[in-house]
This record gives sequence, C-alpha cells and structure tokens, in this order.
Amino acid sequence: LISVSYCLLFAAQRHVLTYMEDAVSQLLENREDISQYGIARFFTEYFNSVRQGTHILFREFSFVQATPHNRASFLRTFWRCFRTVGKNGGKYSSISCYLLTAQEYHCLLQLLCPDFPMELTQKAARIVLIDDAMDCLMSFSDFLFAFQIQFYYSEFLESVAAIYQDLLAGKNPNTVIVPTSSSGQHRQRQLPNDCSPLDGVDASLFYQCLESLCDRSKYSCPPSALVKEMLSSAQRLTFYGFLMALAKDQGINRALGALPDKGDLFLDPAMDQELEKLVAQVSRLSVSGPSSSSGDTANLPVRNSPRINSPWKPLHHRRKMDAESEGSNEETDSSEN
Repeated sequence: LISVSYCLLFAAQRHVLTYMEDAVSQLLENREDISQYGIARFFTEYFNSVRQGTHILFREFSFVQATPHNRASFLRTFWRCFRTVGKNGGKYSSISCYLLTAQEYHCLLQLLCPDFPMELTQKAARIVLIDDAMDCLMSFSDFLFAFQIQFYYSEFLESVAAIYQDLLAGKNPNTVIVPTSSSGQHRQRQLPNDCSPLDGVDASLFYQCLESLCDRSKYSCPPSALVKEMLSSAQRLTFYGFLMALAKDQGINRALGALPDKGDLFLDPAMDQELEKLVAQVSRLSVSGPSSSSGDTANLPVRNSPRINSPWKPLHHRRKMDAESEGSNEETDSSEN
C-alpha cells in the first residue's frame, strides 16, 4: 500500500482521478491474470508505468491525449522509437527515402496509437509545408517539432486560429469562444472572401489576444513570456508563421519538456546502450550457431542472458504473460521467438 501511495503521489497530481479510473478499468478487464500476482502489485506496476511514461503505448487516442502528461509521454516515446529515421536522413540526406510524407509519418504514429487521427498529422504537416501538397517529403526533425506543437497544444491552437481569423476580419477577438471539447479535433472557421491570410495581423495586438486567451483557457498553453519574446521582433505575422515560430522556438520546447534540444535530437544514450546489447546478443547467437544447414537446433548454445526491463509494453497488453513466471520484468530475448 505504501508503494501504491508513493506511485499515486508521483503521478500527475492534477489528473490522479483519470489514472485511477483507467487502472480500475484495466483491473476489471484483466482480473483473471491479475489475480495470479495480486492487486497491490498491479497498482504498483501501473503507476510505475505512468511515472515512466510507458503507459500510453498501444492505447486508444482518447487516453493518449487525455492529460498533458500522457501527451508529453507520447511525444517522448515517438521520438525514442523513430529517431533513427531522422538520424539516417541526416547522414544520408541525398537519399530521399529517409524523408517521409505526412501519410508515412501517420503510419508511424499508428504503430504506437492505432486510432491516431489523420487530421492531427495533416495539421502538423501543414506547419512545415504551409499550403504545399501534402505528399511532399519532410525531415524527421521538422515534422517532430511541428507535431509536438500541434499535438500538445491542439486546443490552444484552435482558439488561436479563431482569434487570428477574427483579427483578419476586423472583428473583436474577445467574442471568440474557447473550445471545450477534449477530442483535440475542432472545425476551423473559414476566412471571409475579402481577407487575405498573406497580409497577416499586427503582432502586438495578436499577442494581447493570446495573453488574454492563456489567462482564461483551461488547456495547456505555451508560456506567455516566451510567446511575447518570440513576437517582440515582428510587426506583422501570419497564422502559419506563428505556428512555425512556435515549432522552432527552443525555449518553448524546453518548457514543454518532452523532447531534447534540436542539437541533441538524435542522441539517446540509454536507448543506444540497450540496442547495442541486443545487437551483441544476436551477433553472438549468429556466430555460435551451427554451420550446417540441416536445421538441427540441438547444438545451439544455451544463453543465460540477463533479463532486460523493457519499457515498451504496457501493463494491459500482458494478458498472455506466463502464469508461472515469478519475475516482474519483461523478457525481450529474441531467441524465444
């Protein structure tokens, strides 16, 4: 109970009820498996996964975007899983296959969240491509930082879009209604026919409206001081110019805390160390294997590999875990496949 209480306190305090409801739901759904090792251990492992940020893996989108902690965890997981796409693209920048389209990035997102909406992926791509064809290629870093802004601040950006369009039309932005839906998907207003988005709006007036929005919004917003600093050197700006500035601002990236600085984007020593261990194990197995092609596996060496604590499988996907296993860590040894 002490361990469970500790994990509860460590979880996102403002959203404990969300995690408690989800934990109880999973407990009821997997009660037959959980009864084999106890409810206390289940809650301990669940809230440890929340603390580590692995609880969002393979979950439905409604849960992935339910809390700021979930969104940050999903961003961090997406970066760690697929950063090699960008790393290879940087090393072999002349090979276009390492630059992906919005549809291809969406496929990667769906590997982590099967029902991730295409609309959010397209909105993130538009920050990079503006109004270019959506089948254009994008680098991993460009898409990742644009996706971070669009995904984490989705409700905020919907309100910003409404404010911007009202400013273009000469309306009073104070009449804009802040979105209340938690889906992160809202219908955008259409620009009046006589307004050109290329003209932009006055940056100082735009910031005043954003400052007021941040004060009354219940959703996550970028720090207003950083936004003010970002807009201080501009006289006029367009909506997508504002989004691009948000995506490129490293101060806002650090304040959000999900991704490293752009210069460190392809560095993840902990993950690299685990990958090197796995590659070494596979290499030893290949070298030590029988030279004949008879298919006889009796001479394969017995490997006493240490167990590796895998952060990639959430608790609710462990239904098929061996009931006789007494260890609490996941077995990632590929020789059992």
